[in-house]
Amino acid sequence: MSYTLQQIAENAQKCRRVVEQALEEAGRTDDVVMVAAVKTQPKELIEQVVKAGIVSDIGDNRVQELMAAFDPELEVRRHFIGRLQCNKVKYIIDKVCLIHSLDRDELAGEINKQAIKHSLTANCLIEVNMGSEISKGGVAPEEVLSFADSLKKYGNVRIKGLMSVLPNTPDRQALIAMYQDLHALYEQLRGRFDGIETLSCGMSGDYDLAVRWGGSNMIRLGRVLFGERIKTEQKNG
Repeated sequence: MSYTLQQIAENAQKCRRVVEQALEEAGRTDDVVMVAAVKTQPKELIEQVVKAGIVSDIGDNRVQELMAAFDPELEVRRHFIGRLQCNKVKYIIDKVCLIHSLDRDELAGEINKQAIKHSLTANCLIEVNMGSEISKGGVAPEEVLSFADSLKKYGNVRIKGLMSVLPNTPDRQALIAMYQDLHALYEQLRGRFDGIETLSCGMSGDYDLAVRWGGSNMIRLGRVLFGERIKTEQKNG
């Protein structure tokens, strides 16, 4: 079931209250960016949500959907939050403010190549596979720092922080522990490299834990804002 524009606005306000409570519990005074994950949402609804001022950031999981809904006149920050294939980088490189899913050298090289063509520097997050899940992309936690070091050779790729999609589990204590480990890794990265400022973690089912225990300052919300997604046969990236 999808929600009306009014319901989406109310959902966003509820989420912001949850975030405020989590920040207070964590003793934090910084802000958390809410990225609306618009996977499968129609272009018309995305435009309405943005123009109504409900969100200022939207995230796409699929290049095809991003291209179909892209409007250069729409005042919104677009993020690419899904797994990205190298041959599709050229379509989004000049359309997104942040790529959340950098996890391999081949992809970094292609991002760098396309960024040079467009005379820009691509802001990216290193995706971390905290749960060691074969079905997900991401760099192993113990390899993040060395991977970040290896990216210094790409002059048009700027690493801004980390992103992670934690396992879908009802075990909240296990999630809290993983979020704490992720935050510790983020602090290590921040201590070693300049310009590290974004920890993108927390989705509809666990964003409160991500903010409270993981130090997240960017959350990606889909279902909790829009309702259950419309199932499609499209492939990622």
